[in-house]
Amino acid sequence: MTTDTLKQAELTQVRNLEEKYGKSIAEWKTILQKSKLARHGEMVSLLKDKHAMTHGYANMLVHLVNQSHAGAIDDQDVLITDQYKAKETLKPWYDQIIEKINSFGNDVELSPKKAYVSVRRKKQFAIIQPSTKTRLDVGINLKDTAPAGNLEASGSWNAMCTHRIKIEQEKDVNQEVFDWLHKAYDQAG
Repeated sequence: MTTDTLKQAELTQVRNLEEKYGKSIAEWKTILQKSKLARHGEMVSLLKDKHAMTHGYANMLVHLVNQSHAGAIDDQDVLITDQYKAKETLKPWYDQIIEKINSFGNDVELSPKKAYVSVRRKKQFAIIQPSTKTRLDVGINLKDTAPAGNLEASGSWNAMCTHRIKIEQEKDVNQEVFDWLHKAYDQAG
């Protein structure tokens, strides 16, 4: 996707949020500032609990208000570089996974955030997050799929994913991970 296409998609999402929930981004920003909440998750919960906002819109809105969304930084490579500061040993695993995901088709979109990279097709099907200095988490969206093998239920780890795979050693970046990711890619199309 081109940068112009991504910017247009973001504008469409913002317009849809404003239409669905009846307030401008500026009004939502005021609500969040008055709440005096500082943590991302707390703000998302406020929007969901007090304003009946879906998780996707609440998460996007908090990123916009905090300027932590991918569009807030022109150079998305900076976001990825910052994610792997003091976690450099995980970066080659990330690179291997991204290389494989990009081979699935030319419609893969990477959208780096501050803490993770969202992987999209028509919708998000995965995220890749260096969660600790020694573990890379791969979040995957798979409907109607029971946990099996290295695929576990995401639980409270990330509400934007149904499953998670923990990568703790180089050997964990394997065909099973790629197969789960490809299945999620197929479902997202």
